[in-house]
Amino acid sequence: MTAPIRAVLFDLDGTLLDTAPDLVSALNAVRVEQGRDPLPFELARTQVSHGSSGLIRLGFPDLAGDPLEALRLRLLDVYSLNLAVGTRLFEGCRQVLDYLAERDMPWGIVTNKPAFLTQPLLATLKLEQQAACVVSGDTLPQRKPHPAPLQLAASQLDIAPAHCLYVGDAERDVQSARAAGMPVLVARYGYLGPQDDPDSWQPDGHIDSPLQILDYLQGISAR
Repeated sequence: MTAPIRAVLFDLDGTLLDTAPDLVSALNAVRVEQGRDPLPFELARTQVSHGSSGLIRLGFPDLAGDPLEALRLRLLDVYSLNLAVGTRLFEGCRQVLDYLAERDMPWGIVTNKPAFLTQPLLATLKLEQQAACVVSGDTLPQRKPHPAPLQLAASQLDIAPAHCLYVGDAERDVQSARAAGMPVLVARYGYLGPQDDPDSWQPDGHIDSPLQILDYLQGISAR
């Protein structure tokens, strides 16, 4: 029988926040600096959940090693100066956060995004004080798909992983949650690419809108 949910944890890029406008813009700025044409937004959007490494490999598929790493660091420099130009909560996320606040149900963030980007982004969007915990990609030596980040978030909330719901948009999110003993939903509105097959990841459910998180929570509580 499914355990009652007492907290909700979110992946950041592609789940809670639509960061693609600013990340794709940064990637294309680096491409232009290197004398290359910008990539189509919809193409680059599918790589945003794979972070700077995934984006830079897409933008410069002919490079590797030190030259590619130098461009990845340049991408982060450009992005860090434009963190919240076009970035917003996904439509419906504000209603979800309000629903959780009304019920005194804590929520947090577990992301592979490094803290030097995560913290100022959350502060700019006035989400930093609302989140009960934030685990960034460099908070621990391990990152998702390792279960440790999710386990740390549950520990910080003082809630067992089985009573925390995780929502993410990548296979590693499901793998991390499964290993942590945490129920997980896949956000199909996120940055899935044509190569992704979320059905094969075997999450506890799929959502096409953040508002469907509420359907899941209400369904669990009604059991």
